[in-house]
Amino acid sequence: MADKSCPFETFPSLNLPRIRAAFIQRAPDVDVQADREVALVRLKSIHLATMECAGFARMPLAQADQVHSAHVRIVTKETLYPVPDCDALITTNAGLCLGIYVADCAAVYLADKHGRGIALAHSGRKGTELGIVTQTIATLCATIGANPSDIIMQISPCIRPPHYEVDFASDIRAQAAAAGLTEIHDCGYCTASNPTAYYSYRREKGRTGRHLALLAIATTPSSS
Repeated sequence: MADKSCPFETFPSLNLPRIRAAFIQRAPDVDVQADREVALVRLKSIHLATMECAGFARMPLAQADQVHSAHVRIVTKETLYPVPDCDALITTNAGLCLGIYVADCAAVYLADKHGRGIALAHSGRKGTELGIVTQTIATLCATIGANPSDIIMQISPCIRPPHYEVDFASDIRAQAAAAGLTEIHDCGYCTASNPTAYYSYRREKGRTGRHLALLAIATTPSSS
């Protein structure tokens, strides 16, 4: 399985006993110079193989339709996917993997320190302007009865200045702070500046692959 997978990164901020998180990087030797749907078909098998390597083996993959909105949906293992008309998913179900595709937009990971619930949001320029992260934080806290200080946030690699005219990662951090989060983390990596590791919609003029951001509550605590 390992020889069919591709590199992925994890985040120290989300190294919690019942939380699994990963960000699948660029797949070597896969031709993704195509429209989004074609590229995703070509990447499907390697993404599934990487999920197994990253600790998400045998987990159902919950995905959103991703329409650059501020709509959030609560999902379970019985939900039909992809969930239409939304850009953020929340679950309290252990063993269900949330997945978001990005290629310059940010994947925003939100995890309760106590393992009661998680959320994963797709937030680019438009979604950030619409307040997708603020809405996701509020919905997650209401769903699990948490205070904002119980929630850890992590921002994935995304496009940043000078390669993009808007620093929406900075706006996401500001929105999270305004919502009451105290643990706000940003990897700081720019997708447009590292073509070896990352796809970039802008750099590759729309004909490129997608990263798959993954987040789950594990059924058993990590042994690490």
